[in-house]
Amino acid sequence: MSTDPKFLLSIFLRRLPWFLTVAATVSVIGVTVALVLPEKFRSGALLLFESEQIPDELAPSTVRTGATEQLKILEQQLSTRANMLEIANRFGIYKDEPNMSAADIVDDMRQRTEIASHTGRNEAPTINIAFVGRTANQSLQVANELVNILLQQNVSMRTGRATQTLEFFRQEVERLGGDLDRQETELLGFRTAHQDSLPDSLEFRRSQQSALQERLVQLQREEGAQSDRRRRLVDLFERTGRVEESANPETPEQRQLQTVRAQLDSAQLVYSAQNPRVLALKTQVAALEKMVAGQSGTSTGTNTAPTLYDTQLAQVDGELAYIADEKAQVTEQIAALQASIEQTPANAARQSELERENNITRGQYTEAVQRLAAAQTGERIEALSKGQRISVIEQPVLPSDPYSPNRKLIALGSVMGGTALGLALVFLLELLNRSIRRPSELVAALSITPLVTLPYFKTATEVRNRRLALTFGVLLIAATMSAAIYGVHTYYLPMDMLVGRLFDKTGLGPLFGQIRSGLSG
Repeated sequence: MSTDPKFLLSIFLRRLPWFLTVAATVSVIGVTVALVLPEKFRSGALLLFESEQIPDELAPSTVRTGATEQLKILEQQLSTRANMLEIANRFGIYKDEPNMSAADIVDDMRQRTEIASHTGRNEAPTINIAFVGRTANQSLQVANELVNILLQQNVSMRTGRATQTLEFFRQEVERLGGDLDRQETELLGFRTAHQDSLPDSLEFRRSQQSALQERLVQLQREEGAQSDRRRRLVDLFERTGRVEESANPETPEQRQLQTVRAQLDSAQLVYSAQNPRVLALKTQVAALEKMVAGQSGTSTGTNTAPTLYDTQLAQVDGELAYIADEKAQVTEQIAALQASIEQTPANAARQSELERENNITRGQYTEAVQRLAAAQTGERIEALSKGQRISVIEQPVLPSDPYSPNRKLIALGSVMGGTALGLALVFLLELLNRSIRRPSELVAALSITPLVTLPYFKTATEVRNRRLALTFGVLLIAATMSAAIYGVHTYYLPMDMLVGRLFDKTGLGPLFGQIRSGLSG
């Protein structure tokens, strides 16, 4: 295409009806939209996320949610479907649009609600909450309600977590306390049932076993001596028919008689027969002989050998029986001790296992008690709002001027957009037109040099009729589009919501949000 200004101007003038049609239509539609769009009022609040009122070193809170995480949680909770529908119904935001579905109401409420958190290094986190309503009073009421809901949710979330933590550790203390009682009862029962085979008394039982083994050896020696004595006693009696006088009497009187006789013999070697000591010993010997004779049932002058034999034999048999009984008892005790010693390693392992479980449970119980005390303190801190909290710095105020739409910007943008589209259409039409319109194009196309060229001349009537038709068409299109926009906005759905829905269906919802924010500004 030639860059001759006059030629370009002529082309523009030739395509001027198309340019005016597009520019006027877009401009009229844009102005109509700017006039039709309802006013919106914005009311907002600024909230501050404050740190704990009591230092953690003194009394830590049990709610450990970070500021950023907590802000994100509150944002999600505030914009839930239930909250949006409840607020919309309470303040009658869509009472004039009864045909709107719940999903459309929720989407529009979320678009109208502005929640933004700001966090930075060495800065206290803040939350901006605002609502864009159709009236100033509506925006103020909803903004206050959003602030109240957020504050209530923050308190409810923190106190709920603190209460859940307290209840958890309370149940843990009860559970571990029951386990500890059960284990201690089991350990005590095990120690009672195996008190004779526990490792604590192993050395004592081993020493006791050694002593009993020595006692058993001694009893075996005594048994052998008594058996030998009985054999000699029986052999002596069978050969001689009597027993030795020197046989050890078993009764105290017989032993005392032997002792006194020995003393008398010693005294007679030293003293005379008339010595008082000798006389006294003789008298004592005579008395003891009478007592011994009375015990045997015979007089002093009778033969006592068979009776003494029977007595001594019975005494030896009694000693053997006593030794046998004691050997049996000692053997039984040694076997019992050996069995308990053999059971000790297994009992020691079981006891160690029970004690280890008991110590572990005791440690867990002690730790749970300490944490329960900390949870009680943390719950008290949250109940008194001494932990992290959100305070309102700037309350929502009644807006005096509409927040949107920016009608001037929309109208100016539509005019500029219509102008750009008209120029683009003119450029496109000329780009697609391959006809010859100038002598230079004729020479270039046919390689000839014409003597003269005559353009097509339209009559005045043709020009007037074309202009009238074009003007009427432009006005008709603009009026029709404006009426259609007004009808859709009034009787079906507001234009901002309709455009937003169309953008959402095409996946350009974020782009529409940015455009609307720019137009609102």
